[in-house]
Amino acid sequence: MRPKKHKTTGSNDLFRARLDQIINMKHELVLLAGKVDWDWIDGEIA
Repeated sequence: MRPKKHKTTGSNDLFRARLDQIINMKHELVLLAGKVDWDWIDGEIA
């Protein structure tokens, strides 16, 4: 049983910073992660 995928609500939590507020969204690895077909990889691994 896999964990549920979290839906982004866009609301800010008072005690937690969102990841996109912490990391550089223009970094090469962030851009690469946006191009990967994660659903296909998840299906192949499952």
